[in-house]
Amino acid sequence: MNCSVFRSPRKDYTYLYLADDCRLEDLPGTLLDAFGTPEFVIGLELSPERQLASEDVGEVMANLREQGYHLQLPPGDQVGDLI
Repeated sequence: MNCSVFRSPRKDYTYLYLADDCRLEDLPGTLLDAFGTPEFVIGLELSPERQLASEDVGEVMANLREQGYHLQLPPGDQVGDLI
């Protein structure tokens, strides 16, 4: 599964994984407003065998399949802290 990773210019250690078949324009407006203008970091190929530094790859892949994106927040933060 391929995806692109973007960082938030507004909140440190906040990243958005976007499935290749999803566009930024398709994301909820409240998410994009809170996240800020996404800054491209890297393209990744995800698989169950791949390890990610701060996220469970299975959870990321499930979110990409189900909603087209995965939001990574700093440890201890919750979505309500961003939106």
